[in-house]
Parts: sequence; C-alpha cells; structure tokens
Amino acid sequence: MADLAMPAHSRGTVQTRRLVAAGIIRRSPGRTLTVRVTQAGVTGSIRKAGAR
Repeated sequence: MADLAMPAHSRGTVQTRRLVAAGIIRRSPGRTLTVRVTQAGVTGSIRKAGAR
C-alpha cells in the first residue's frame, strides 16, 4: 500500500493528495468477485474461479 503521508517540513506550495481509486478482489470457492471504485463510478465482475 502506498505511503500517503506528507513530510513534516515542506518547501513551496503544499499539495493535497487524493485517493484516485480503490478496489477489492474477493475469492471464494468457485468464483472471484472484483470491484473497483473511482470518481467516475463503480465497475466490477464475478467470474468462475480460474477464468481469465
């Protein structure tokens, strides 16, 4: 996971870091669930295990 901490001493303009996307992959016997969330919306899929 990325380190999103800002340094204690910063020169110049301070920029705010924003989360651009978040996602999850959940595997259970027989299927894989994938979900991705961005500012534009939510996408996802459910697939049989091992399918690509």
